[in-house]
Amino acid sequence: MPSDQNFFHYSVISYFLIAALTFISCQFINAPYGKHHRKGWGPTLSPPLAWFLMESPTLWFTLLLFPLGQHRSDPKSIILISPFIFHYFHRTIIYPLRLRRKLSNGYPISIALMAFTFNLFNSYLQTRWVSEYADYRNDEWFWWRFCIGLAIFLGGMTVNVKSDMELVRLKSGGGGYKIPRGGFFEVVSCPNYFGEIVEWLGWGLMTGSWAGLGFFVYTCANLVPRARANHKWYMEKFGEDYPMGRKAVIPFVY
Repeated sequence: MPSDQNFFHYSVISYFLIAALTFISCQFINAPYGKHHRKGWGPTLSPPLAWFLMESPTLWFTLLLFPLGQHRSDPKSIILISPFIFHYFHRTIIYPLRLRRKLSNGYPISIALMAFTFNLFNSYLQTRWVSEYADYRNDEWFWWRFCIGLAIFLGGMTVNVKSDMELVRLKSGGGGYKIPRGGFFEVVSCPNYFGEIVEWLGWGLMTGSWAGLGFFVYTCANLVPRARANHKWYMEKFGEDYPMGRKAVIPFVY
């Protein structure tokens, strides 16, 4: 399908341009949800519903596209797409359920729509690469890349999920924001973001593709500035009580 090939090719190129623009814009604008919630961004949804709706394309669109690929029955293709679906099943279904009645601030519909659009775009790229454009027959390094990348992915997801759950636990206790402690919170302010960055580094290695690398680069462009803003927020809110040795997102580095 030459038309789809062209669209896929230029979409991958645009991914890196979008990442650059995202990184630049995040230097000046903090998305208005969570700690940075503020008025002026239009109507809002409850956070659990917003997370479910905006992340949902990663499941239904992925499952819609995958059977259309030439590798839909290839065991390597099925195995490769599984970590992507595994992550987003948690993010789309499990995580919103754990957020129920834990958050009081609404989630702006405008931000949710942008996230929904991104997830459509990203699901298209990752799924089409895995199910259509990857060359499994001639890829002698597939299993090496997959196993090493999967180990990195699962390590990152473990940090991401545990850190998110600790933040949810603190919010559910009432009394406003508290200083998170334990685990990777002892070395960085945003281990949930660090874990997600590590996850998609592993995914990029597993796929061995520009699409996978683009996802990793975009994740860094989006989450590193957000982590820096969160780190600054913590330091301003808690002052001398906040551990000065913590970095923002990369342990011992940044």
